[in-house]
Amino acid sequence: MRRISVGDTIPDGTLSYADEAHQIVNVSLHSLAAGKQVILVGVPGAFTPGCSLKHVPGFIEKAEELKSKGKSEILVLSVNDPYVMKAWAKSYPENKHLKFFSDGSAAYIRSLGLELDGSDQGFGTRSERFALLLDDLKVKVAKVETGGQLKDSTAQDLLKAL
Repeated sequence: MRRISVGDTIPDGTLSYADEAHQIVNVSLHSLAAGKQVILVGVPGAFTPGCSLKHVPGFIEKAEELKSKGKSEILVLSVNDPYVMKAWAKSYPENKHLKFFSDGSAAYIRSLGLELDGSDQGFGTRSERFALLLDDLKVKVAKVETGGQLKDSTAQDLLKAL
């Protein structure tokens, strides 16, 4: 599968989250991003060191600045189940802006061409680390890492690209 890149229209797909009643809610990415400027952040795994200690906290720290530049939503996506994503979101009590979504089967990540094979570390299929700026479903900025690294897809990197 070809990797999503600048100029592409992001494919639609189903993401999930667990609501307050612990029910699984499915939502289409297009319903979240159509007609808006949205940042989609993909991470290899909830509660993993790079994701939990650096990547997501950077977006929490810079969320106000990103929103002041017209970004409607910051969506965090991982190949974990919706309950794990809910628990992970709650581990950031200072978060007021990021929304956490599950792609438990990695189907959406595959449609983006951004799957990461973490089998050698016992993780199975995961997401490459990335940050995409979407403008009415079109990719305007694509910061994609390889091998789960954290170099170019931080909130600070995305701000520099705006």
